[in-house]
Amino acid sequence: MHDRTGQPTSILGAAVKVKLTVAYDGTAYQGWQVQKIGLGVQQKLEEALRRLFPSVNRVVGSSRTDTGVHALGMVAEADIPRPEFKLPMRKLPLALNAWLPPDIRVMAAQRAPAGFHARFQATGKQYRYFLWNHAAMNPLLRHQAWHVPRPLNLPAMRAAARCLVGTHDFRSFANQRGYRTENTVRTLRRCDVRRRGPLLTFVIEGDGFLYKMCRGLVGTLVQVGLGKHAPGDIPPMLRRKDRRGAGMTAPARGLVLWKVFYARPAAARSGSPVFRGSSSDAHRPG
Repeated sequence: MHDRTGQPTSILGAAVKVKLTVAYDGTAYQGWQVQKIGLGVQQKLEEALRRLFPSVNRVVGSSRTDTGVHALGMVAEADIPRPEFKLPMRKLPLALNAWLPPDIRVMAAQRAPAGFHARFQATGKQYRYFLWNHAAMNPLLRHQAWHVPRPLNLPAMRAAARCLVGTHDFRSFANQRGYRTENTVRTLRRCDVRRRGPLLTFVIEGDGFLYKMCRGLVGTLVQVGLGKHAPGDIPPMLRRKDRRGAGMTAPARGLVLWKVFYARPAAARSGSPVFRGSSSDAHRPG
């Protein structure tokens, strides 16, 4: 009998479940997931793990990210056979980073309960999108921010963002992925637009995201800022449930999976020393 990872259950019974927090610059990758054509971040992480633990089969991520999208708080989990796990947990990030390319880094590692699942137990995530609003692009941010040289109406963008908070059908802001998603209702807890000089940061937090939904939201808000849509257009866009009725899709390079959220186990709330989920960005990609 084998587990979902393909490992024999007899091996998994003697495995150490490890939870990793991973950051990466997604410029050179076709997203998180292992690809048939092209390179995914997941593949590089699995290769690094096998350098240390040859029997590791698959790494499970909390979310998928698209080509060119970055992450600061991607959460991943792996089952490592106990006989192979011979180094202190605190040294695992350093050991893995020695085998990873410089645009991928394991930021933290900790032991998780045997039943922990990085994707299915995530209660939400936060994305941040960065935009450089100046006539000249900041060359240091050319791979991490969208350049919009025209002036933006920030109060209008913030008014439009407030219309997106709450539980809605976000079909108008998501792209099709080759198959129809049955449930397109999601809940946004935050949709903030911050400005610090020319740098705008969109903070979007919710229980889950549809395919390219974050980028559809940001693109629409920017078009509000440019005067192509009004804040009052957002509710009708939501009601239309048609991608053609909303704004553009923002480029991938400005999007960062920032944090993934997990519920605290009941034992943790009572003070028992158990695994605590990361508050460091799970369902579908933005």
